[in-house]
Amino acid sequence: MLRAYEAKALEALLPHRYPFLLVDRIEIIEPGRHVVGIKRLTGSEWWGRGGAADGIPFVLVLEALAQTSGALVPDLVGATAGITAYFMGADKVRFRQSARVADVVHLDVTLQQWRRGICRTRGLATLEDSGAIIASAELTTVIRVG
Repeated sequence: MLRAYEAKALEALLPHRYPFLLVDRIEIIEPGRHVVGIKRLTGSEWWGRGGAADGIPFVLVLEALAQTSGALVPDLVGATAGITAYFMGADKVRFRQSARVADVVHLDVTLQQWRRGICRTRGLATLEDSGAIIASAELTTVIRVG
């Protein structure tokens, strides 16, 4: 069964709020294993107001992947209350093509390993219309319950 997080549900899932919430929607494809986030880039984004003609900064795409990976956590630990997830690092990060205003970015995150409170995932950000890869990374998150 496909589950999705939007607006208020995202606020319950992630500690981030506007303007630093960088995901518009998250779909659970396979609970605890695979999630897909969607980010629509608009002209009113805070990062684009200073004339960022090159598009969204790559580090924000990486942060959006990390936020999307947060949707894996409740299914991994089997609870929703008392969970704290700390994004710890990114390895094998590759930035390829910039995403610009009016683009829709797909944030695909797949679980690679879950052991003793350490979650390792593989993230891939692509453009919806062309399928072009924006960024890829291996992400590490430490999860604490209680």
